[in-house]
Amino acid sequence: MKPKIKKINPTANNISRSMNLPIGLLLEQNYFNSIDYSKWIKWLCSLHPIWESRYLSSTTNEISNYVFMSDENRKLLRPVYWMGNWQFACLGYFQLPNGTKNRCMRAEPYPDFVQKKIDQIEAKVKATLPPAFIPRKWHLNTLLINYYGSSIDPETGKKIDQARLGEHKDHEPGPVASLSFGAKTLFQFVSSSHKQANSQVIYQQWLEDNSLLVFSGEKFKNKLFHRVQRVDRKSPIAFNCTHLKNYEVRRINLTFRYVPEEFYVDYKDMPQELKLEIDPYIDELAKNTNFFSKLK
Repeated sequence: MKPKIKKINPTANNISRSMNLPIGLLLEQNYFNSIDYSKWIKWLCSLHPIWESRYLSSTTNEISNYVFMSDENRKLLRPVYWMGNWQFACLGYFQLPNGTKNRCMRAEPYPDFVQKKIDQIEAKVKATLPPAFIPRKWHLNTLLINYYGSSIDPETGKKIDQARLGEHKDHEPGPVASLSFGAKTLFQFVSSSHKQANSQVIYQQWLEDNSLLVFSGEKFKNKLFHRVQRVDRKSPIAFNCTHLKNYEVRRINLTFRYVPEEFYVDYKDMPQELKLEIDPYIDELAKNTNFFSKLK
């Protein structure tokens, strides 16, 4: 089956409606005006994302139901930043019904201008997508920011492309809203029976700079996996994130999700053995963020 690639003419109509996209998807190119675009870029480059390890360090003894560090995939390919709640990779990401305990540590709230835009996106989703795709109490209270780019060898200056993301599912219930800034990206929905199987591309879409994509429903949210297949290397866009040493940011992606409030946990209520695992991250975040500097 040959995958479909939709080409959108942003000058004709910013919104790709149901006649152009499968049910469950919403796409809007040229989402921000120039003033708001600049404001968001300045804010995103002012944050201090961190490099997380995928697994526990095993400095604590045995912690049941957690995976410890291996030589493979020790560090994520890109620095990340969370708001609303922080889902540390080493503790596992939120997943109903069994992956919920101590997965979502309460984090700093959105700035007012971000919350205002989220209110608008939520209204657009409720007015556009089928009501059955939107859970009761759904609102976009969780944000993951991925900084895609290339690592730079400090001795040779050689750039190593790390701007990709393997197939996975976002397990938070309800629609996910994704904002893309920077180099255009080939975003794919794929069908896969297991990790060793060849994936079949069901639908793919180039996401341009300054675009909004919302995906929802049983097909695109629950059945299919999604992945960042590649980020354009020829794009002249590079963000001024100078605090990220030996790393060039070419794309910044924000994904807003919904985590029911009852699954939030405050740092003070985290088990001590898990605090030992995340404390290095908390200490790093506390250097630049008032919220985290007051946790301990």
